[in-house]
Amino acid sequence: MREWTNLSEKTDGMTNIKDVAKQAGVSIATVSRVLSNKPHVRPEVREQVLKVIRESGYRPSRIAGNMRNQSSRIIGVLVSDIRNPFFTAIARAIEDVAISHDMSLFLCNTDENPLKEEMYLKTLLEERVAGVILSPTKENTDSFGVLFESQIPVVTIDRRIEGANIDGVYSNNIPSAQLLTTHLVENGYRNIAALLGLKNSMTGNERSQGYKLALEQHKLKYNAQFVSYVYPSEVEGEEIVTQWLKLPHRPDAILTGNSRLTIGALNAIAAAGLKMPNEIGLAGFDETSWMKHAGPGITVISQPTYEMGRTAAELLFQRMADPARPAREVVLKGKLLVRGSTNHSLDS
Repeated sequence: MREWTNLSEKTDGMTNIKDVAKQAGVSIATVSRVLSNKPHVRPEVREQVLKVIRESGYRPSRIAGNMRNQSSRIIGVLVSDIRNPFFTAIARAIEDVAISHDMSLFLCNTDENPLKEEMYLKTLLEERVAGVILSPTKENTDSFGVLFESQIPVVTIDRRIEGANIDGVYSNNIPSAQLLTTHLVENGYRNIAALLGLKNSMTGNERSQGYKLALEQHKLKYNAQFVSYVYPSEVEGEEIVTQWLKLPHRPDAILTGNSRLTIGALNAIAAAGLKMPNEIGLAGFDETSWMKHAGPGITVISQPTYEMGRTAAELLFQRMADPARPAREVVLKGKLLVRGSTNHSLDS
């Protein structure tokens, strides 16, 4: 179980923009508008904010000049785990598009931590970034009120913010998980375990739905004992699969939700001395450079990661150019790559 420290807590006694907003009884976005000398702030509110700033000794961020001159030439990108090659490829694609528009990236890693996410969003707003692309840790609009109030262009990637009328780019998670599970069934596996990402994430939830649909389609029993939602890391994946493989009636195949969980599952399978695909099958999400070389090769759903990042960046620049246009959602298809970890004819 991961526990997070409250990163919003002050440790140096200095006043920050959140303190100014609280003392003045206004939002952070209103303080930003006052500091930027922007219109649409009532005179009495502006004077109250300036009074608090004078009395508290608050100093704007080091690039406050950007705040007075609309925005910087920087795009903020928030990903949940930069160690995951899926997000590395997405960030690279966003950077390529940004560079072509003479802009640069401010890359933030949230570690699935809402408090880190809040901290980075606050920093990005203070720095007056031109736009934000994020894979949100939470998927409700209440968590992003300040971001939306700022009116900075926003695009979500990989996960939606439910109820938000904004642009987004996603994978077709349900059909992909259904396809991957069906592939395992068609190759003779019947006791299929699912090792998925966090249950409160869109990806974890939708891939679970696809897995269940495939089981129902083939009249196989859903066994909650063999479905686990975890923080997507090698260590936590290995721990879960190790426990499963010690059971008298262990799974005969494992479906993993991302490449880091696949590594964990591989480690557990190797430690148990089991051979793929004869003694156990393994299939997961996200193609990486090592998948074809691990054991007999790992069967995966290859998501169009670069295309997702490129599309998200293009949507962001379109939003900058035309703030009033209708929001767009783009859903991209994954591709099944069959290898020896599930297919006996390909086992080398």
